[in-house]
Order: sequence, then structure tokens, then C-alpha cells
Amino acid sequence: MSALIELRDVEKIYRNGELTTQVLHGVSLDIRRGEFVAIMGASGSGKTTLMNILGCLDRPSRGEYRFAGQSVGELDSDGLAGLRRRAFGFVFQSYHLISSSSALENVEIPAIYAGRPAPERHARAEELLTRLGLGERLGNRPNQLSGGQQQRVSIARALMNDAEVILADEPTGALDSRSGQEVLTLLKELSAAGKTVIIITHDREVAEHAERLIEIRDGRIIADSGAANPPADAAQVVAPAPQPVPLAGIGLADTGEAIRMALRALRANLFRTVLTLLGIVIGVASVVAMLAVGNGARQDVVDRISAMGTNLLSVRPGAPNMPRSADGVTATLTAEDARAVAELDNVTEALGELQGNATLRVGNIDYKTSITATNAAMPSVRDWKLASGSFFTAEDERTYATVAVIGQTVANNLFPERDPVGQYLLIQNVPFQVIGVMSAKGATPWGQDQDDVALVPFSTGSLRLFGQRYVQSITAHIADVARIDETEALIRQALLARHNGVEDFQIRNTASLLEAVTQTQDTLTVLLGSIAAISLLVGGIGVMNIMLVNVTERTREIGIRMATGARTGNILQQFITEALVVSAIGGALGVLTGLGAAWLIGRLGTAVQFTLAPVLLAFGCAFAIGLIFGLMPARKAAHMDPVLALASD
Repeated sequence: MSALIELRDVEKIYRNGELTTQVLHGVSLDIRRGEFVAIMGASGSGKTTLMNILGCLDRPSRGEYRFAGQSVGELDSDGLAGLRRRAFGFVFQSYHLISSSSALENVEIPAIYAGRPAPERHARAEELLTRLGLGERLGNRPNQLSGGQQQRVSIARALMNDAEVILADEPTGALDSRSGQEVLTLLKELSAAGKTVIIITHDREVAEHAERLIEIRDGRIIADSGAANPPADAAQVVAPAPQPVPLAGIGLADTGEAIRMALRALRANLFRTVLTLLGIVIGVASVVAMLAVGNGARQDVVDRISAMGTNLLSVRPGAPNMPRSADGVTATLTAEDARAVAELDNVTEALGELQGNATLRVGNIDYKTSITATNAAMPSVRDWKLASGSFFTAEDERTYATVAVIGQTVANNLFPERDPVGQYLLIQNVPFQVIGVMSAKGATPWGQDQDDVALVPFSTGSLRLFGQRYVQSITAHIADVARIDETEALIRQALLARHNGVEDFQIRNTASLLEAVTQTQDTLTVLLGSIAAISLLVGGIGVMNIMLVNVTERTREIGIRMATGARTGNILQQFITEALVVSAIGGALGVLTGLGAAWLIGRLGTAVQFTLAPVLLAFGCAFAIGLIFGLMPARKAAHMDPVLALASD
């Protein structure tokens, strides 16, 4: 019978700086299929190092190792993982079970990395544990099992992928005599069923249960009893062997399984997970809430300016550096200027207006407000609708009619319990009839109450209230906003011609004002978002720190997964998935918290605008942070030496 395992002049040398320690010295060994071999030696003899090389957990420094005719030295780390998964099952002295997983889940691990479907591996693991007398302990975690039961779980895990070779390192060392005998009986049954069983032990009594005894001392084989003939008839295998899984197409564990393993690992240390989540939650909530407030403030300003009209050009008297008259009045625009502007191309209407403050009286109620003398086109130019009544007409202007239209604030103060329309009020002791009430318009971006006003015909106001013929402003309503700059130039030319070339006026473009204010608000929103993003970044650093601690604390678990066939990609995927799960949960909670905080801020009177973009941005950033900051700990875990990982406390 040809040898399954062939070692030729194998040496193992450990280097620590300039210090070198040779553990194995030219070991040559053949082990055939179906043999039951015990490798015996005292502590420090090199037997465990030999087992690690036999199980492809470690590589020889020199010499050749061939398994089933294939040179193991030609395999990379993933190739070695594939060989461990397919051909080897490990039974360790300290069991090496994952503490956060149940007995069933521990047994399933090799099949997960072999790519077996979940129903198949569940059935296989349950059958193995049942045949080993643990049918009622499937959901128990390692700390709920005795030492003998944990070792049975370890044996079931070794058989999960129908491994050809069972490597048992001091399998009875941590057991009482009864449990130890049960484990040895199981190993004999496996050998009788055709498995190649290799026991590593320092106990001669244990070694004598094997059919072949190899003694090792100081890294050299000093005795070998020789291969025994395999039995003619084999006992029944512990469990029916499943059909072998084809290696083609086997890759990383499926995403769903990776997420389930991640949730189990995070649940195992719930307090730490909550602290990690807290950083992400605060960061995401800050981004969502601050952007909602920033967008709300911007939209509020835009709405208020839009309510004033973005298709308007406002002409004010006086040049920027022009001194005022002694009485503080700049009188450079007239009603004729307003009429000239109204006749220009692309101008539908032009309002010449006068403004001042006066005290209004109704009965024994006095109320001081703003008086605006304007013309009949004001509602259409300002896009300001009436709430009740009617607006004065061009005929009212021609006849100097003493009629007034009042804003909501004036109406509420002078006529708190009755309809103002048809009532009379005194403005500077001149009786005016209220013919209409304007709809509520609210405050301007700079806080002025637009509803605190009384409107009168321009002719009446200029003659009977203000005693002046000039206008304080001309507001031009533009038909085509796309040509607003062109129209502004036409107005400037027309007024210069009328004022003998003197530019004693200023033209303001409300569209430009809107653009400037919007840009300012955008800048403030970006500033708020940047401040919030810093807290999100801090949360990401917290994720990285916690994941690094996780890797350190779970080093042995990483070694177990590698010993059971996990590739570099499997470990990388596992820890990245954990970081992403933490970030995803934290991101979702952060979004809900941020939306709740923004809603509360809105209820307190601050303008808030909810949009999908900040939510997606914050959640996407949290997810990206989990990926970026989880990558370094995951890479550290994936590139661990399985031997060193298994030896970790």
C-alpha cells in the first residue's frame, strides 16, 4: 500500500532576530492510509511541531512533505487551507471550541468553509453529535458541556467534512480517566472505519492503544514500531460519509452566513458592541439632523425671498456714495421715472412707491404701522393675493380716493373681532375706508413683518399723507426672467437718459440676491455637515479600535477557523462583515435618531427640511467607514499564523 503521508529530511527552525532554534532535525516518515499511529515524546521533543507540519498548519524550514503524492510545499496559504478542510480533522487537547457558538454551530464550521448548503450541514452535524451521544446538547455552548462532551464535539467537528486524516493532539490530556477511555475508543472506531488516525501524546499508556508507535526525542525519531497490517474488515463508520464537495466553485462563505456569524460574535460582547454603536449613532444622527436644519434654514430663506418675487428689479434713489440731503431724504426718482420704466421691453409693470410710518386710529384704538403709497398693479407685481375685499384701482389713483388695503397684522390689531372691509380708520386724521385685507405673507429674511402695513393709492399718499412727489423705490416686474440682466441694462440706460447721464440711483436684482443668500446658506450647511462628519469619523476610529481589540481577543478563534479550513478570504470577510454589521446597525439607528432630533427641533419652531439625500449620505458614510476602518483589523486577522493563533491564550 502506497504512503499517504511522506516526510523526507524535514527540519523546522525558528528564528527570533539573530537567535535560531532548531526543533526538528531531518525527520523522515511514511504513514499509510488507515493506520492508527501514536507519536510519543516528552514536552519539548518536537512532537507538536511535527503534528502542525503534518496537519498543514505550519511549513517545514527544509525537507519535503508530500500528501497523497502532492508536494505540500508548492501550496500557498489558501491551498494549505483547502487541504486542511478537505483532508484533515483536528482533535485538540484543549478542545478549541468557539465559546460564543453552540455545539451544533461548532461542528458546522468546516462545512461552512467547504461551501455546503445550510440544510445539508445542519443535518450532518446533528447526526454526528447524536451518534456521539450529544443529541440533547446541540444548542449548548462549550461552557455548558463537560470536558468529555467538549472533546466529543471536537471529534464531530473533525469528521464534519469526512476528513481522511484525524490528528489528535493529547486528546485525553484534559479529561478524567473515564472520558479519556471513551475518546480513545472513538478514535479506535474511526481507525477501524478506515480513517488514518494520528495521536500526539506524552503518555505511553495512551500511545499503546495505537497500532504503531513512533517515539521522538530532541527533534529526531528514535524509535518506530513499524506499520501494522490494516484489518481485513472495518467496523461501521461513526456517521455515513457525505458526498465529497467539488473544490471548483468553493469560495468565501455566503454573505448570509457571514452576517449570522458576525451577529453571534457581536452579541457575545454586547456592552462593547453598544459602545461601538454609540459612536456611529452619534455621528450619523449629527449629520442627518444638522443637514436637515441647514437645508430647512436655506429653504426658509429661499421661500421668503421668492415670496418677495424673484422676477423683480428694484430701483433705489441715490448712488452708493452719494450724500443725503439735510433732512435725510434722497429724492432722485419720480413717478415719471416709474412710468418710463414700465414702458420698456420685457417690463410688464413698474411700481413707484412711497413709504412712511403713521399712527392709525379706529375708535379708541391707536396702532402705529408702515404706510405704503403704491399703485393698482401691486398685487400682481408682488404676487400678493387678497384675503378679502378688493384692491384699489387705477381710477382710485386718478381721483385721489381715500381708500386703504391693510395687512393681516394691522387687521388683527385694529379690528380684532370684526370684518375690516367697509370700515373706516384715520391715518394722520384723514379718514380712509378699508376696502380689502391682504393675505398673510410673513416676515422677510431679515425679520420685517410684511403684514404690518397699510396700502393706499400713490396719488392719495403722496398728496395727503407724505406731501411729496418723488418715489422711494421703483419695482419693475420682469416678463422673461432669463432676460433679467438685459432688462436691467435697459432700465439703467433709460434712467441715465432721463437724469442727464447722472447715475443717481441703484438697481438691485432680487434673483442675484436669492443666489447670493442661497450660496451663503449652502456654505453654512456644508460647515454644519462637516462638523457632523468629524463626529462620524471619530465613530469610525472607534470601530477600528474595537475591531483591533476583537482580533486580539479572538486570536484563538481565528486559529480554530484556519485549522478547520478557513482561507485568508474567509477570515477577511468575517471581520469586515462584523465591522459592516456594526456600522449598518449604527447607521440605521443614527438615521432614526437624527430624524427624530430634527423633528423635535422643527416642533420647537426652527425651520427643518427632510430630504432623502442626507439620509443616504449619512448611512452610506457609516457603511463606508465600517469598510475602511474595518479593513486593517480584518487584514491583521486574515494574515495570522494559524499555529501562533491556536497557541494564543
